[in-house]
Amino acid sequence: MKKIIVTIIIILVIFIGVIVAGPLYVINEGEQAVVVQFGRIVRVVSDAGLKIKTPFIDEVIRYPKKIMAWDGEASLVPTAERQFIFVDVTARWRISDPQQFYESIYTIDAAHSKLAEIIDSEVRTVVAENPLRESVRNSNIIMERPVADSLGLGDGIEAEIITSTIQPGSGHEPIVKGRRHLAEEILARSRRMVPEYGIELIDVVTRQIRYSDELTPSVYARMIRERNQIAQAFRSEGEGRKAEWMGRMDRERESIITGAYQQAETIRGEADAQAAGIYTAAYNQTPDRRNFYDFWRAIESYRQTMPKFEKTLTTDMEYFRYLYSPR
Repeated sequence: MKKIIVTIIIILVIFIGVIVAGPLYVINEGEQAVVVQFGRIVRVVSDAGLKIKTPFIDEVIRYPKKIMAWDGEASLVPTAERQFIFVDVTARWRISDPQQFYESIYTIDAAHSKLAEIIDSEVRTVVAENPLRESVRNSNIIMERPVADSLGLGDGIEAEIITSTIQPGSGHEPIVKGRRHLAEEILARSRRMVPEYGIELIDVVTRQIRYSDELTPSVYARMIRERNQIAQAFRSEGEGRKAEWMGRMDRERESIITGAYQQAETIRGEADAQAAGIYTAAYNQTPDRRNFYDFWRAIESYRQTMPKFEKTLTTDMEYFRYLYSPR
């Protein structure tokens, strides 16, 4: 009886141990796993659901099946002109072969380190093979559209001034590849190296490109030159408009003065004619009135001329007759 009880206890202990060791395990959606016996892979599980393993022998190593992100750190990279820029890239990847991934890398952290090693190396290679403009710009649209459009000035007078002064693309060299194409080249180069680690690289994206401290002043200086050129265009256009309006104003002033002078001369001529008519009419009156008219005209003439005489040799002439004659 005692032996039976001991046997039952042993069986219960073994059963409990088996239960605790877990002959069953669950693979969730978005997961995949490799089952390992003493370091050797016996099978790969990629379907979700309830699975069975050998207790105490099988070890289940789980890996995510979903797409994961890798974020690199901004690194200082030289371009073909030996100008240094900070390049920050990011990538998306997933585990395509769990067995190969387990045998070559084993952990996700190790995979991130390996991706950093591969992608950073290709970034340096690709950037160093191309000029700075290829890493900064995506297209040649800046050379095709007017400068006013790039500044957001629309179709107003400011746009006309800048467009007529600064030609599209001035100061810019054309690109052959562009930043997007360089990212695709980095992706293609990196993809050739990652399959041996059971990794599929989905894409590589340039997240940020920043000028180095040595390059920033020259970039700012170029921007300042462009803005000064635009400012000078506005000044030149303003001076031209000013000269145009001043010329128009001078022409209008001369026209007004000429018209006023003509009108004044016309009025003066009409007045002189009217005065002459009055003088003639007065002279043609009766002898007494005519004599008075002659006398009045002589007195007015004396009044104008006598103060200007500095020396008078004689007054014995017809002009001075009213000075002595009682009539």
